[in-house]
Amino acid sequence: MKESLSASQIQSEFFDASAPSPFFSEKGLYCLIFKNPKCSLSVGKKGNLLFRSGFHIYVGSALGSGGLKRVIRHIKLSENKDKKPKWHVDFLHLSPVFSLNCAICAPSSEKLEYILASKIGGGSVPGFGCTDCGCAFPLFYRFENPRE
Repeated sequence: MKESLSASQIQSEFFDASAPSPFFSEKGLYCLIFKNPKCSLSVGKKGNLLFRSGFHIYVGSALGSGGLKRVIRHIKLSENKDKKPKWHVDFLHLSPVFSLNCAICAPSSEKLEYILASKIGGGSVPGFGCTDCGCAFPLFYRFENPRE
């Protein structure tokens, strides 16, 4: 199994080849799955956070004008590590110990990330990524790869 995802693989490997090319212009929600060893990572104003070895699932929404193009931004940041962090998840992309393993997207114009996050549930990283709302945490932990 591949350790990380590259931007050039997104259409052919992780989406149905018959999907229309404007797919990423649609609004939607997504999950990013990262693999990492046990580590401590400085995450902006949150300071140092401890991460268990395994997989972390980040739940996000793409309801703005760019739609799911946001996922391409995430993949390219993980691949190139060439921008300053804007969101908490960017610190994972920029870290040399976190690798983006998979991106899963679903088109929707509804705000469903909170429902998806509650369905994923389980261990989470308190306070990570929820500065713009009072919702449950959008970063979850699994010992084994949750892709299936």
